[in-house]
Amino acid sequence: MATNNINTTAGPSTTAATVHNVHPLPIPRDGLPLMHPARTPPVLPWPDIGHLAKWSVSSYKFGFGAECLRDGDPDTFWHSDGPQPHFITVEFPRKVAIQKISIFLSWPQDDSYTPSTLAIRAGTGPSDLQDVRVATLEKPDGWITFDVSSEPDEDGTSFKPVHAYVLQVIVVQNHMSGKDTHIRGLRVLGPQEEDATDGDPFPWKSPEFKMYERLR
Repeated sequence: MATNNINTTAGPSTTAATVHNVHPLPIPRDGLPLMHPARTPPVLPWPDIGHLAKWSVSSYKFGFGAECLRDGDPDTFWHSDGPQPHFITVEFPRKVAIQKISIFLSWPQDDSYTPSTLAIRAGTGPSDLQDVRVATLEKPDGWITFDVSSEPDEDGTSFKPVHAYVLQVIVVQNHMSGKDTHIRGLRVLGPQEEDATDGDPFPWKSPEFKMYERLR
């Protein structure tokens, strides 16, 4: 699979009390990353499918494991504790469509523990993962949401989803060449649900139903 670098630079940070946290972000039509400088997860149109998967990490300090990535608490974080590279593995029981990831990083709080380069891999199992995207981050502070694919869609305005059983987020490098890493939140997002149901009175719309809509 082809890879594509994206450069993202976070704007000025805001406090958790910022009023606009609860409103949906304006969604760009060109596939560019979304920057959300608040500590709370942004309201996005793509469904969070991470709860369908099994999560694991390459290493962790006691009390700072994979559960901190999805607990919704901006003050907790996954803290790696082992040799590089550090990575997060998300395994689904069935092949799913993955559109974007949304990741919470905080350079002001984590300094050299903050990732500066991420590689996204996907595949049918841990042994056949392929690079699908690389993201370069400059002192990020907040939630960053970007497509996992670098393949343009049919009209060339965005990117196609990746269909995979396994998604892996690899910390290729930290700021200031830090050894261990901190990631304060991670969400795996599916494609937007289509409004049209083609007249189906019982449409399979939710990610949970879509995983089992075809019987064998």
